Amino acid sequence: MSYEQNLLFTPEGVRDIYGIECEKRHKIKADIHEIMKSYGFKDIQTPTFEFFDIFNRERGTVASIDMFKFFDQYNNTLVLRPDITPSIARCVAKYYEQETMPIRLSYSGSKFIHRRGYQGKLSEIFQIGAELMNDGSSDADAEMIALTVECLAKAGLKEFKIDVGHAGLIRGILEEAHFNKEEITEYKKYVANKNIFAVEEMMETKNISADLKELLIRLPDLFGGKEVLEFARKCVSGQEAIEALDRLDTVYDILVSYGLEQNITYDLSMLNHYDYYTGIIFKAYTYGTGEALVTGGRYDNLIEQFGKKASAVGLAIVLDQLMNALASQEVEIETEPSDILVLYRSANRKEAIQVANENRANGSCVLTMRKNADTPMKVYEEYASRNRISKIIYIEAGKQTVYECASTDSPEWRESK
Repeated sequence: MSYEQNLLFTPEGVRDIYGIECEKRHKIKADIHEIMKSYGFKDIQTPTFEFFDIFNRERGTVASIDMFKFFDQYNNTLVLRPDITPSIARCVAKYYEQETMPIRLSYSGSKFIHRRGYQGKLSEIFQIGAELMNDGSSDADAEMIALTVECLAKAGLKEFKIDVGHAGLIRGILEEAHFNKEEITEYKKYVANKNIFAVEEMMETKNISADLKELLIRLPDLFGGKEVLEFARKCVSGQEAIEALDRLDTVYDILVSYGLEQNITYDLSMLNHYDYYTGIIFKAYTYGTGEALVTGGRYDNLIEQFGKKASAVGLAIVLDQLMNALASQEVEIETEPSDILVLYRSANRKEAIQVANENRANGSCVLTMRKNADTPMKVYEEYASRNRISKIIYIEAGKQTVYECASTDSPEWRESK
């Protein structure tokens, strides 16, 4: 393969998006943005690359090895952002330092994760997100979950679930069980893999109450309705775990007010890739994709690391996963009306420009093209079909002939006038 041919391919982990797929993505993005706007969220845009320290592991974000790093002319280490939330947190600390009332910000953009070894996953991940700062209430938690439901419904999904957990619950349970750092890491690994057998073996050597031991063993599969909260409440006595359960209870009651209890499932074993989450965490799932469509949660300590004490809760919709789910479920995505092609001979250029401008003024998308005398009309019809053009207006010798296509999926052109 030649050097020039090699240049036609993208690096591993990124891809081109074009044609109807790109058009459908823009439509879904616009629909979701409209929902976020209706909830009062205002747009913000942060840089694609920032200083390494914005995302270092001490802030609970991403391990250094997972970042794309490079240097600027002053030898500062820069990274393609591996997570957008810390960038938003930095902006809030900088531009809203004195604001004490709620701040609502929404964004869209790519984050970049270096995949170690072949994983078949994209390194560039496009997200649409919303962040609600300066509001530490359970109402804010519930509102972000309600916003998630409305965004997914607007995108066209009919069946999906929001799994809700609490970052403080496992932390409180493990503290009550007096796990050391190594045991915490080991237990979380077993929970993430739903490995109950390994958890049972681990519990054999722990000198803890029978109730707490049973909770730790059952935790990997402990999901469902409010009954799982009631079971967990009988097994714990530590303040952090009890407060986490109380918060989950309260958020559920608020979601009942939204009429969304059917969309909610508790997952008490829920873990998150990012360590900065402090409270409610949630993920959205549907059939047709194995990954979460949406991730979100409360992170009350992150903004303070940039100099402003502020509570916060947010969500991020993973567009690629959402598009995969919509395609798998054969959800029809209505795109903009098909284009018009104004085709003309050079002698009729002025009339063609006028016709094109009139149609554009009426809201149509119009292409203009000078017809080659030696090119048969069939070639232009085929071109129009490939580009989802539904109408050709051919102007020749002062006469307009309109060709229409009954369906861009099964193109059959006919002269209508």
